[in-house]
Amino acid sequence: MQFDHDLLSYLEEFLSEERKQRFMQVLANRTRFITVAIEDVYQLHNTSAVIRSCDAFGVQNVHVVEDRFGKRLDKNIAMGAEQWIDVSRYQTTGDCIRSLKDDGYQIIATTPHNSSNLLANFKIRTKTALFFGTEKEGLSDEVLKKADGFLKIPMVGFSESLNISVSAAIIIQELCDDLRKSKLPWQLSDMEILEKKLDWTKKSINNVEGIIGRYFQ
Repeated sequence: MQFDHDLLSYLEEFLSEERKQRFMQVLANRTRFITVAIEDVYQLHNTSAVIRSCDAFGVQNVHVVEDRFGKRLDKNIAMGAEQWIDVSRYQTTGDCIRSLKDDGYQIIATTPHNSSNLLANFKIRTKTALFFGTEKEGLSDEVLKKADGFLKIPMVGFSESLNISVSAAIIIQELCDDLRKSKLPWQLSDMEILEKKLDWTKKSINNVEGIIGRYFQ
Protein backbone atom coordinates (compact mmCIF):
# COMPACT_ATOMS: atom_id res chain seq x y z
CA MET A 1 0.00 0.00 0.00
CA GLN A 2 1.45 3.34 -1.07
CA PHE A 3 1.86 5.97 1.61
CA ASP A 4 -0.23 9.12 1.12
CA HIS A 5 2.33 11.90 1.53
CA ASP A 6 -0.17 14.53 0.39
CA LEU A 7 -2.62 13.57 3.14
CA LEU A 8 0.08 13.88 5.77
CA SER A 9 1.11 17.30 4.44
CA TYR A 10 -2.52 18.41 4.42
CA LEU A 11 -3.17 17.28 8.00
CA GLU A 12 0.07 18.80 9.26
CA GLU A 13 -1.37 22.21 8.34
CA PHE A 14 -3.62 21.79 11.40
CA LEU A 15 -0.62 21.33 13.73
CA SER A 16 1.68 23.95 15.19
CA GLU A 17 5.33 23.97 14.20
CA GLU A 18 6.21 23.10 17.80
CA ARG A 19 3.98 20.02 17.63
CA LYS A 20 5.51 18.82 14.36
CA GLN A 21 9.03 19.32 15.69
CA ARG A 22 8.14 17.45 18.86
CA PHE A 23 6.92 14.48 16.82
CA MET A 24 10.23 14.31 14.96
CA GLN A 25 12.27 14.62 18.18
CA VAL A 26 10.37 11.73 19.75
CA LEU A 27 10.45 9.56 16.62
CA ALA A 28 14.21 10.00 16.33
CA ASN A 29 14.53 8.08 19.61
CA ARG A 30 11.79 5.49 19.08
CA THR A 31 12.70 1.84 18.67
CA ARG A 32 11.09 -1.49 17.85
CA PHE A 33 14.40 -3.30 18.32
CA ILE A 34 13.39 -3.72 21.96
CA THR A 35 9.78 -4.53 22.75
CA VAL A 36 7.97 -5.32 26.00
CA ALA A 37 5.50 -8.09 26.78
CA ILE A 38 3.33 -8.02 29.92
CA GLU A 39 1.87 -11.38 30.99
CA ASP A 40 -1.37 -11.53 33.01
CA VAL A 41 -0.67 -8.59 35.28
CA TYR A 42 -3.53 -8.23 37.78
CA GLN A 43 -3.23 -4.63 38.98
CA LEU A 44 -4.58 -2.19 36.39
CA HIS A 45 -2.13 0.54 37.27
CA ASN A 46 0.90 -1.73 36.74
CA THR A 47 0.15 -2.44 33.08
CA SER A 48 -0.57 1.23 32.48
CA ALA A 49 2.59 2.33 34.28
CA VAL A 50 4.72 -0.03 32.15
CA ILE A 51 3.21 1.46 28.99
CA ARG A 52 3.99 4.94 30.28
CA SER A 53 7.62 3.87 30.87
CA CYS A 54 7.83 2.50 27.34
CA ASP A 55 6.70 5.85 25.98
CA ALA A 56 9.12 7.74 28.23
CA PHE A 57 12.15 5.66 27.25
CA GLY A 58 11.35 5.15 23.55
CA VAL A 59 9.89 1.64 23.15
CA GLN A 60 7.21 1.83 20.47
CA ASN A 61 5.49 -1.56 20.86
CA VAL A 62 3.96 -3.25 23.89
CA HIS A 63 2.38 -6.72 23.93
CA VAL A 64 -0.21 -7.53 26.58
CA VAL A 65 -1.38 -11.07 27.43
CA GLU A 66 -4.88 -10.88 28.92
CA ASP A 67 -5.56 -14.55 29.53
CA ARG A 68 -6.84 -14.56 33.13
CA PHE A 69 -7.68 -11.02 34.12
CA GLY A 70 -8.98 -9.30 30.99
CA LYS A 71 -8.02 -5.79 29.92
CA ARG A 72 -5.35 -4.31 32.16
CA LEU A 73 -4.98 -0.72 30.99
CA ASP A 74 -5.86 2.24 33.19
CA LYS A 75 -5.86 5.37 31.05
CA ASN A 76 -5.62 7.61 34.11
CA ILE A 77 -2.27 6.07 35.07
CA ALA A 78 -0.93 5.84 31.52
CA MET A 79 -1.63 9.60 31.25
CA GLY A 80 -2.23 9.47 27.51
CA ALA A 81 0.81 7.33 26.74
CA GLU A 82 -1.37 4.64 25.17
CA GLN A 83 -2.13 6.88 22.19
CA TRP A 84 1.57 7.15 21.33
CA ILE A 85 2.39 3.44 21.85
CA ASP A 86 1.30 0.51 19.68
CA VAL A 87 -0.36 -2.03 21.99
CA SER A 88 -0.99 -5.58 20.77
CA ARG A 89 -3.30 -7.79 22.86
CA TYR A 90 -3.28 -11.59 23.09
CA GLN A 91 -5.57 -14.10 24.76
CA THR A 92 -2.78 -16.59 25.43
CA THR A 93 0.92 -16.45 26.23
CA GLY A 94 1.61 -18.95 23.47
CA ASP A 95 0.07 -16.67 20.85
CA CYS A 96 2.20 -13.77 22.07
CA ILE A 97 5.46 -15.73 22.06
CA ARG A 98 4.73 -17.22 18.65
CA SER A 99 3.99 -13.81 17.14
CA LEU A 100 7.17 -12.28 18.57
CA LYS A 101 9.39 -15.17 17.46
CA ASP A 102 7.86 -15.00 13.98
CA ASP A 103 8.92 -11.32 13.92
CA GLY A 104 12.49 -12.27 14.79
CA TYR A 105 12.57 -11.42 18.49
CA GLN A 106 14.50 -13.34 21.12
CA ILE A 107 12.44 -13.92 24.26
CA ILE A 108 14.06 -12.66 27.46
CA ALA A 109 12.31 -13.54 30.72
CA THR A 110 12.81 -11.10 33.58
CA THR A 111 12.97 -13.14 36.78
CA PRO A 112 15.03 -13.09 40.00
CA HIS A 113 14.57 -16.80 40.65
CA ASN A 114 17.27 -18.43 38.54
CA SER A 115 20.79 -17.89 37.27
CA SER A 116 19.72 -14.90 35.19
CA ASN A 117 22.11 -12.44 33.60
CA LEU A 118 22.52 -9.37 35.75
CA LEU A 119 21.19 -6.23 34.08
CA ALA A 120 24.62 -4.56 33.96
CA ASN A 121 26.07 -7.59 32.14
CA PHE A 122 23.21 -8.09 29.67
CA LYS A 123 24.04 -7.02 26.12
CA ILE A 124 21.49 -6.80 23.32
CA ARG A 125 22.74 -8.15 20.00
CA THR A 126 19.45 -8.92 18.28
CA LYS A 127 15.79 -7.88 18.45
CA THR A 128 14.64 -8.51 22.00
CA ALA A 129 11.26 -8.96 23.68
CA LEU A 130 11.37 -8.41 27.44
CA PHE A 131 8.72 -10.41 29.33
CA PHE A 132 7.35 -9.21 32.68
CA GLY A 133 5.00 -11.32 34.77
CA THR A 134 2.32 -11.15 37.45
CA GLU A 135 2.92 -9.37 40.73
CA LYS A 136 3.02 -12.43 43.02
CA GLU A 137 3.76 -15.43 40.81
CA GLY A 138 6.05 -13.90 38.22
CA LEU A 139 6.20 -15.29 34.71
CA SER A 140 4.42 -18.50 33.72
CA ASP A 141 6.22 -21.79 33.19
CA GLU A 142 5.48 -21.44 29.48
CA VAL A 143 7.52 -18.24 29.21
CA LEU A 144 10.35 -19.68 31.31
CA LYS A 145 10.51 -22.83 29.16
CA LYS A 146 10.39 -20.98 25.84
CA ALA A 147 12.68 -18.09 26.81
CA ASP A 148 15.99 -17.64 25.01
CA GLY A 149 17.54 -15.98 28.06
CA PHE A 150 16.93 -14.59 31.54
CA LEU A 151 17.53 -11.20 33.11
CA LYS A 152 17.38 -9.77 36.61
CA ILE A 153 18.11 -6.58 38.51
CA PRO A 154 20.79 -7.03 41.20
CA MET A 155 19.48 -6.27 44.69
CA VAL A 156 21.29 -6.10 48.02
CA GLY A 157 18.38 -5.69 50.44
CA PHE A 158 15.93 -8.11 52.04
CA SER A 159 13.40 -7.88 49.21
CA GLU A 160 13.67 -10.56 46.52
CA SER A 161 11.78 -8.65 43.87
CA LEU A 162 10.48 -5.24 42.84
CA ASN A 163 7.02 -4.16 41.76
CA ILE A 164 6.62 -4.98 38.06
CA SER A 165 6.25 -1.33 37.04
CA VAL A 166 9.43 -0.36 38.91
CA SER A 167 11.36 -3.33 37.53
CA ALA A 168 10.21 -2.61 33.98
CA ALA A 169 11.16 1.06 34.21
CA ILE A 170 14.68 0.27 35.43
CA ILE A 171 15.32 -2.41 32.79
CA ILE A 172 13.79 -0.50 29.87
CA GLN A 173 15.71 2.68 30.67
CA GLU A 174 19.03 0.86 31.03
CA LEU A 175 18.72 -1.26 27.90
CA CYS A 176 17.34 1.52 25.69
CA ASP A 177 20.18 3.79 26.76
CA ASP A 178 22.70 1.07 25.88
CA LEU A 179 20.95 0.42 22.57
CA ARG A 180 21.18 4.05 21.46
CA LYS A 181 24.91 4.02 22.11
CA SER A 182 25.35 0.88 19.98
CA LYS A 183 25.77 0.47 16.23
CA LEU A 184 22.75 -1.83 15.97
CA PRO A 185 19.93 -0.80 13.57
CA TRP A 186 17.64 0.24 16.42
CA GLN A 187 15.85 3.23 14.89
CA LEU A 188 12.54 3.19 13.05
CA SER A 189 12.74 3.01 9.26
CA ASP A 190 11.82 6.05 7.16
CA MET A 191 8.48 4.45 6.31
CA GLU A 192 7.76 3.59 9.94
CA ILE A 193 8.44 7.22 10.87
CA LEU A 194 6.04 8.48 8.20
CA GLU A 195 3.35 6.04 9.34
CA LYS A 196 3.69 7.11 12.97
CA LYS A 197 3.70 10.80 12.00
CA LEU A 198 0.40 10.27 10.19
CA ASP A 199 -1.04 8.25 13.07
CA TRP A 200 -0.02 10.80 15.72
CA THR A 201 -1.15 13.72 13.56
CA LYS A 202 -4.62 12.20 13.22
CA LYS A 203 -4.79 11.71 16.99
CA SER A 204 -3.88 15.36 17.54
CA ILE A 205 -6.69 16.89 15.47
CA ASN A 206 -10.28 17.36 16.60
CA ASN A 207 -12.90 16.01 14.18
CA VAL A 208 -10.14 14.50 12.07
CA GLU A 209 -12.52 12.17 10.20
CA GLY A 210 -14.51 15.12 8.93
CA ILE A 211 -11.34 16.91 7.88
CA ILE A 212 -10.10 13.82 6.03
CA GLY A 213 -13.48 13.48 4.36
CA ARG A 214 -13.21 17.05 3.01
CA TYR A 215 -9.67 16.32 1.80
CA PHE A 216 -10.83 13.38 -0.33
CA GLN A 217 -13.78 15.35 -1.70
